[in-house]
Amino acid sequence: MFVTGGIGGVHKDFSESFDISQDLDELSRTDIVIVSSGAKSIVDLRKTVEYLETKGVLILGYCTDQFPAFYSRESEIEIFNRVETPKEIVQIFNYHKLLGIKSAILVANPIPKEFDIPYPQIETTIKKAISEAKVKGIKGKELTPFLLNRISEKTKGKSLSSNIELLKNNARLGALIAKEMAIVKK
Repeated sequence: MFVTGGIGGVHKDFSESFDISQDLDELSRTDIVIVSSGAKSIVDLRKTVEYLETKGVLILGYCTDQFPAFYSRESEIEIFNRVETPKEIVQIFNYHKLLGIKSAILVANPIPKEFDIPYPQIETTIKKAISEAKVKGIKGKELTPFLLNRISEKTKGKSLSSNIELLKNNARLGALIAKEMAIVKK
């Protein structure tokens, strides 16, 4: 059982950088349940979901039919496996293990409604921050901190507050799943 805000992903400039976060490959070979609010906002969500599917990572939408876009509940990227309870997640994980499948199960848990930043709005902000980084020549490991800082500035701190709330929400769900895992093992 692992909880995070958002997983890494296939970066938006993949065709230029070939940058894919290492955690995606790890998810393809580690049998674990991971709860996140989708992928980090600065990656290409469609390519990330496609990459996970290619690598055999099962994506479960927790009370959603769309892959969450970190700060946004919706992304228009369809999830085909919806679950409504932690018990369902544990049952699927146990079947996964019984079948000898070694990849992770990614539980896509949308940010609570009251902290949602609409996808078109945050995507515009992210694109502006990425453009600024290109103009300034910022790349590599300096890029993510720069982008997150600029996004926070441009949203007047709303993105930071949303990030904190989605982490709390993911931790709550992760605790419920872990509790269910403990009950099932008895």
